[in-house]
Amino acid sequence: MAKKQLSIDLDACIGCGACVSACPVNVLDMDGDKAKVAKPDACTECGACVDACPVSCITLK
Repeated sequence: MAKKQLSIDLDACIGCGACVSACPVNVLDMDGDKAKVAKPDACTECGACVDACPVSCITLK
């Protein structure tokens, strides 16, 4: 099965950092006031970041 793509809608991101804190493998980081996918190949597709985001701007497709 193909690996899912983790993406962040930067227009919707409020920069709270909840996704960064929730990620168990440190895939996400903050870039100024927005979250970014820093290490996409390390993503385990667990969905913790998706669940943690209060504005639902993170998707795993």
